[in-house]
Amino acid sequence: MLHRAPRYIDCVADNKLILITLLVKLGVAAAMASALARARTFQRLLFAERRSRSQTVALLAFFLVPLTLGVWVRITVSNFLAADISFETIILLGLLLGPGWAMLSGLVLSAPAVYNHEYLALPFDAMLGLAAGILGRFVEKEEIWDFTPFIDLSLYRWFRRVLRQPRFDRQFLMLVLIVGFEVVRESLRRMYPGRLFALVTDSWGLQILVWLSAPVVVGIALKVWNALRLEIKFEEQKHLLLEARLDALQRQINPHFLFNTLNSIASLVRSRPELAREMIVKLANILRALLKDHDTYVPFSHELSFTDDYLDIEVVRFGADKLRVEKDIDPRTLSLMVPSILLQPLIENSIKHGLEPRIHGGTVTLRSRLNGNRVSIEVADDGVGITARPDSALRRTGNGIGMQNVRERLEVLYGSQARFTVVSNPGRGTLVSIELPANLPEQQ
Repeated sequence: MLHRAPRYIDCVADNKLILITLLVKLGVAAAMASALARARTFQRLLFAERRSRSQTVALLAFFLVPLTLGVWVRITVSNFLAADISFETIILLGLLLGPGWAMLSGLVLSAPAVYNHEYLALPFDAMLGLAAGILGRFVEKEEIWDFTPFIDLSLYRWFRRVLRQPRFDRQFLMLVLIVGFEVVRESLRRMYPGRLFALVTDSWGLQILVWLSAPVVVGIALKVWNALRLEIKFEEQKHLLLEARLDALQRQINPHFLFNTLNSIASLVRSRPELAREMIVKLANILRALLKDHDTYVPFSHELSFTDDYLDIEVVRFGADKLRVEKDIDPRTLSLMVPSILLQPLIENSIKHGLEPRIHGGTVTLRSRLNGNRVSIEVADDGVGITARPDSALRRTGNGIGMQNVRERLEVLYGSQARFTVVSNPGRGTLVSIELPANLPEQQ
């Protein structure tokens, strides 16, 4: 019976192979880090503030499945030593996840090597995970993400800074220890040939490059993921800024609406106190809804209910014979989510600028339609229209605080996915059209 001899490549004899391996290893590290960064699940797990045990296991799977295969490829494919970046991976996991998980990863990654009779791989990888994990606990997270193997391009400035403000440079410590781990691995490989994988050479210059390649590989992965981390943080800050702006816009709408409603009530206090009392009750309902914390989006049916109280106040003010309200609502749109306080500013604009100047009043019409994955909402009136220009059909973005705020809110919430159009025929009326996605926009 034939026994399989340990397959071993003598790296000492081929310096050219080692140099090529170092270059390819950098490419493999960058490609692996970039490929992992594109996975949304990996992003969510890697940048989570806290992880459950199952989430940590899932995160480890992203590393261990392909990289254990890389160790196997290094063993079975001739001269493809760059596929094995298990050493750098264990250091990364120790820095990011802690000693326990890094030791477990070392045991898994060493399995193919042990099968190849590299028996020192198991204890070495386990101890490497322990040491890297302890180092990760000692160094701040931000210092880990900012790690670079290049200390400072200006040694003079770095030396002066250290003299002026002496401090313990943890990033320099990380660099020294990673190189030290690599030196220990190389020494063990020289002492026990074939029992532990390492790149060794008789050329001191090339051997120094081997030692330095480990922190460079670690730095490449951290730089790729840190760039993604900063981008995600930037998007979160951008989203928070948009929410703050949205809140400011809503605060502009509410006082504007309240001011106009109180003017309507004041005009009836002396002449028709009972109607004024009824309007105050309806105003109280509106204020209660405004003061209550509500989401940015509400069902369209809730938005219609909110505008009904406002329209009831305005009908009382103008008289049922001068202000008529018509609705043509698609029942399928009632459950769709729309921005809160969307219709009231538009209706207010139609009444104040379209119907109020007209002696005989007119009609405000509300329409909604669901067309595929888009919902269209219209507020139309048959008032005096916009007379700023003599065109027969005038497109405008809308004047006034309410109209402008609606437009800006749609830009904040939907960007280019929303359409806001004002078409006016002087003397015949104005049509305000809004077209939105039927589903909520995806939040970054």
